[in-house]
Amino acid sequence: MDEKQIVRAHKVTMSGRKTGTISGVSDVLSFDENEVVLETDLGTLQIKGKELHVNRLTLEKGEVDIEGKIDSLIYSENGHSKKQGDSLLGRLFK
Repeated sequence: MDEKQIVRAHKVTMSGRKTGTISGVSDVLSFDENEVVLETDLGTLQIKGKELHVNRLTLEKGEVDIEGKIDSLIYSENGHSKKQGDSLLGRLFK
């Protein structure tokens, strides 16, 4: 049986710069209270702000919920910041 890459629709929904839901997420590269970096189907997404929290992470569905003061969303092309084994989940399960 051939393995097919799962393609999820990438969508960003924000409410008042305080909460956000992102779909089409394949990995969480890093997060802290000032920055969350996600690998999405359309590239790396860097979310900057203050008091950021990842409330829900469902990589099986490719969804992440974020709460805090969201200041910016910055995209870059796939592969620029992600190195093999450097993902957050990869470091947690070594």
